[in-house]
Amino acid sequence: MKEIKQIIQAYEEACINQQKVALATVVHVEGSSYRGPGARMLIKEDGMLVGAISGGCLEGDALRKALMVMMQGKPLLTTYDTSDEDDAFIGVGLGCNGIIRVLIEPILQDDEANPIMLLKAALQNRQSSIVVTFFSLHDKWREDQGTRLLLKEGGNQMQNSVTTIDFQRVAEEAKEIFEKRCSFFVQYTSSEKEPVDSPLTAFMEYIAPNMSLVVVGAGNDVFPLVQLAEVLGWRITLVDGRPNYASAQRFPNCQLVVSEPEKALKDISIDDKTAVILMTHNYHYDKNMLKALSTYSIRYIGMLGPKKKLDKLLKELEEEGADLRQKLLNIYSPVGLNIGAETSEEIALSIIAEIKAVFANKAGGYLRDLSGKIHDRKTEIVNAVINV
Repeated sequence: MKEIKQIIQAYEEACINQQKVALATVVHVEGSSYRGPGARMLIKEDGMLVGAISGGCLEGDALRKALMVMMQGKPLLTTYDTSDEDDAFIGVGLGCNGIIRVLIEPILQDDEANPIMLLKAALQNRQSSIVVTFFSLHDKWREDQGTRLLLKEGGNQMQNSVTTIDFQRVAEEAKEIFEKRCSFFVQYTSSEKEPVDSPLTAFMEYIAPNMSLVVVGAGNDVFPLVQLAEVLGWRITLVDGRPNYASAQRFPNCQLVVSEPEKALKDISIDDKTAVILMTHNYHYDKNMLKALSTYSIRYIGMLGPKKKLDKLLKELEEEGADLRQKLLNIYSPVGLNIGAETSEEIALSIIAEIKAVFANKAGGYLRDLSGKIHDRKTEIVNAVINV
């Protein structure tokens, strides 16, 4: 998500400076790769790169091809086979052993629905989106390749240049993606007009809203947590009842809510990508905030302090009539992964890592103990027949 934001910012700067740009997108991977489908890189005509499509082994060649794409004004699908001895020099630095397909497309700045603008719209309104990128495995210079369509979960859509594909048919495929919340590939062929050997493949990329972190407490130990969340590009909201603590001077990049717990949540947008951390070091503030949170469906609520503190809080809240039994699985206290953290920086690292693990449905253990792949990336291309 942060990478997409950086690409959008760099594109807007390029527009101001009237620079040509191209967008490189990893659209399909077979085998091992450093980055998966959806990794992107913006290339400016002066050679500046923003984002990444690999660990550094593909960027140089992609730059050369992108300059050619800008000059010719046509998209190009380029394939890197790091399992082939002839291409092995490309991936030798990382030990890659896979086939990586990268679509490089010129960006028309006068098109208000060009690929960058579609990505920008995908990040708005905290709605899940599907960005559809078409590519051809049989004609690398096919002109209707590209990032063409944006579908929002609320039903809105945005599209640019016309392809041979019926966008309405593609939108119907998207319903399953919104339900399963994962990306997949569909290969479209026509039973009437289009040759069988030249179908278009659609990379239908599911993009969830950005992670939202609500930090309750504005003490000095919050700084490392906020800084790590900023590095990841998360949206951060800071809540505290003390205006001299929750100030723009101390936390310039956070949304600030100065209020008592009972009123604070009215000013905060909470959705299924929201995590809340209670670390005020004020027992009564934490207790009242936990009570207020009990009326919301929140996937992750972390609380700083020992387990006996949580047990005491829950007992008192239950005596007051607040039933939190259904929320216990979503309350993490003591907060953080067990990495032996002691300093505020180490504790922040353990908290951020635990949040990432929870929202990725991972246990947070050692990667070396895995028997299978690190990433469960879907690579299968599903065939579909469509009239074009």
